[in-house]
Amino acid sequence: MNIIIVDDDQFVSLSLKTILESSGEINVLGIGNNGKEAVALYETYRPEVLLMDIRMDEMTGLEAAEIILKRHSEAKILFLTTFLDDEYIVQSLLLGAKGYILKQDFESLLPSLKAVAKGQNVFGNEIITRLPDFLASVNHSQYDYSAKGITDKELEIIELVAKGRSNREIAGQLYLSEGTVRNYLSAILEKLELRDRTQLAVFYLTEQ
Repeated sequence: MNIIIVDDDQFVSLSLKTILESSGEINVLGIGNNGKEAVALYETYRPEVLLMDIRMDEMTGLEAAEIILKRHSEAKILFLTTFLDDEYIVQSLLLGAKGYILKQDFESLLPSLKAVAKGQNVFGNEIITRLPDFLASVNHSQYDYSAKGITDKELEIIELVAKGRSNREIAGQLYLSEGTVRNYLSAILEKLELRDRTQLAVFYLTEQ
């Protein structure tokens, strides 16, 4: 798997390169120190995964991700940071990053890279446990979903997606087939101009 590593601490970048390449499954195409270099390296190498820190000089990882994903919606970005910050988590999800894990959770890094390369979303246990707090802390009555053409049934599905329910669970709760749920989700994503169910969940939790 070809990746790029971007971190403002060069020692961290070089250490990650050495450790990951020793697995025999990772090839590090390049290393950068800030968001500007991340954008340039992505344009040059088009890696399968961009592994990137968030807080960096000149341009943050979030700013770099926004630029890259606007140009290349297929880009797979995995944030690796020391900061368990609600705002960073939400911003990364809304941008369309594929994952957010903490540096101290190092043993999960290689499996996370593999999962992201396959198109899966990966978030560390610390991040997942915070999502219910997002759900409990917002008032969902303020956003006018009808202005986007969202029906009552679609809103029910959005709420269940935000609670982490699978298509099968949603189908069972709403007495629908899984195929019908998938069709509803496709329509919802198109109306709200979102990429996937992860962005949909975060949209529901934040766009209030």
